[in-house]
Amino acid sequence: MPVSEQSTEPLPKAVSDVLASEVKSVDVPESQPTVDRLPISVSIIASNAADKLQRCLASVADWVSEITVVVNDCTDDTVAVAESFGARVYEHEWHGFRDQKNIALNYPNQPWVLALDTDEVVSPELRDEIATFFEQDAQTYQGAKFPRKDWFLGRWITHGDWYPDHSLRLFRAENGIWGGSPEHDKIVLNGRCKTLAADLLHYSNPTLNSQISKINVFSDVFLQRQLDAGKRWSLMRCLFRPTWRFFRAYILRRGFLDGFPGFYIACMTTFSTFVRYSRLYEHHQTAPVNSEQINPDQSGEQQAADV
Repeated sequence: MPVSEQSTEPLPKAVSDVLASEVKSVDVPESQPTVDRLPISVSIIASNAADKLQRCLASVADWVSEITVVVNDCTDDTVAVAESFGARVYEHEWHGFRDQKNIALNYPNQPWVLALDTDEVVSPELRDEIATFFEQDAQTYQGAKFPRKDWFLGRWITHGDWYPDHSLRLFRAENGIWGGSPEHDKIVLNGRCKTLAADLLHYSNPTLNSQISKINVFSDVFLQRQLDAGKRWSLMRCLFRPTWRFFRAYILRRGFLDGFPGFYIACMTTFSTFVRYSRLYEHHQTAPVNSEQINPDQSGEQQAADV
């Protein structure tokens, strides 16, 4: 869908000092609340996620009052899918997950926000429990969190490090903002939070390759955070942390009850933790190599000499 006008609405206070760029609005019809709809704005960021967005929005479109989507660099039908559900769509250049989600919080008009990722689906049970929350608790609490359940290797994961993974996603618009670290953002709530029992469904890793591809991304961010904190590599941490993560995920949190997927998750968590803590060693011990220091012929001669 073509972008036809610029939005002059101010960015959220928490990011306005660092995010001063042009925001474009896509002309789409606003969703009109009905008597059956809850006073909730669904807030989503998306980029080339048409297939996932369809399932996500279908789980909320008939019972929330508004859907707002912030998109960036889309070359697929993401905007068209959002429009088909009556969403208000905004285009904005990419600023990272946490800050992009804070930009998205500028646009909801309802008193409550339900913040979702494109690979998440509100289960019918969670929808009903949210409705009950509004009937009984919305005047007492400023937010609600609920367990997030992952679909992985052909089954729902209900143990280990991945579950229950309580996520605070429903909150009064004036009481919540995205905080946390760049790779693990979370809602920071000013007020009371109620814990709901029903699951938010998560379809994050459709293949092993997609899950493995995240290791380098997270290790890059982890390394930078360690460097910013002045941390040095430690052999004890490099050995202990991965071992502890396996024991916690597979034994203490009963990941073994999820069969082979539970074992795989514990092993992959162990490996990814080992990679993250090894990155400090790589950074401090491995000097950059350039063409003046070594060339391919010298490298081969050196390897032969070593043998």
